[in-house]
Amino acid sequence: MIRVAIAVFTVGVALSGCASGRFGPPPDAAAPTGPRTLKKLTVEERREVMQRARVWQSINTSSLDLVKGPALPASQRVEAHTTCTYAHPDEPLSGNTPKFECAIAKGDKVKVKYGEQNGEVYAEVAASRLLWALGFKADVMLPTRVTCINCPVDPFAAGATNWRSKPPTDLATRVFEPAVIERDRPGKKVAVPGYEGWAWPELDQIRPRGGSATRAQLDALKLLAVFIQHSDSKPDQQEIVCEEGRNRKDATGNETCRSAWLVIKDLGATFGKATRLNRSKMLLADWDSAGIWKPTSAKATAGKALQCVGDLPRSLTGSLEDPAISEAGRRFLARRLAMLSDRQIRDLFTVSQIERRGEEMTDANGRKRRVTVNDWVRVFKRKRSEIASARCGA
Repeated sequence: MIRVAIAVFTVGVALSGCASGRFGPPPDAAAPTGPRTLKKLTVEERREVMQRARVWQSINTSSLDLVKGPALPASQRVEAHTTCTYAHPDEPLSGNTPKFECAIAKGDKVKVKYGEQNGEVYAEVAASRLLWALGFKADVMLPTRVTCINCPVDPFAAGATNWRSKPPTDLATRVFEPAVIERDRPGKKVAVPGYEGWAWPELDQIRPRGGSATRAQLDALKLLAVFIQHSDSKPDQQEIVCEEGRNRKDATGNETCRSAWLVIKDLGATFGKATRLNRSKMLLADWDSAGIWKPTSAKATAGKALQCVGDLPRSLTGSLEDPAISEAGRRFLARRLAMLSDRQIRDLFTVSQIERRGEEMTDANGRKRRVTVNDWVRVFKRKRSEIASARCGA
């Protein structure tokens, strides 16, 4: 029992550590030495980049093909069947979900997530396609069947728990399906030494100015996080990305960014229900039971303009918790969601291959059956209606 208690305590401390810095980098962090590159900015310089950053761009949502997804350069495209060569990572892989690194071509090494019972395989595709269709920024996740050359029988274990032991010898050509490949957004990362990404409470410190994110857009993004139950919201799941071609370097090597995006990088813990340990991923029963609004806010006071608070408990690693949503933010997201047709919503869950998850439910007649795409569409539309019918204070 003592050993179990110690193990639980150790896990708790480790997870709590992941959540440190959830309000941004320490204000008194020491200024980096040498030229200020975009990955070596001071806290104040990084704050200025965030003040000018955007989170949304206008997009013709109703015209988009959610099965095809975002257009990519030819060198970044991924076909329905991908062949690559296993690449042993330079450092141990993080997290608890199956993944490995694989080289598609020289200079093109990608991260592959895989496994029928790995909820992130389905959630990342559905959530990233939804953000793209609504005009927000996320890394592109591409579903594919991966043939891995010179691959260990358990590539995740080889690159994570067994990383420090001898390189794997059980190598063969192996197939992984379902699987997804991640493509980063183009541009350069912005960071201060020792702190990458951004924390959700930092959005409240942004003072909108010409060309930057508006308060309605920022609140809409927070409400969208509630809608998809984005629970693993630690800072390194988000990224400040300087837009391609908008960085400048002076004669002394100091680098500046004239236009940046606030991007969500990892959306694996979504379409479930926010939990302390982020264990609910792409599960319809959990997502169906998760609320949009806290019981004392808009949901319980239909027709009255009171403060709306999103129902998103903070996980041990999260930085977003029960965000207050303005009426402007609610209306902004409601309008964007309303642009999605029934076919597009269906395509969202079809392209994620969610029926391969094998989740079961009990129907109205008491019979057990597999969860279908139609079930996901039904819950999506109900939650969309909860946002559309609410009324929030200013």
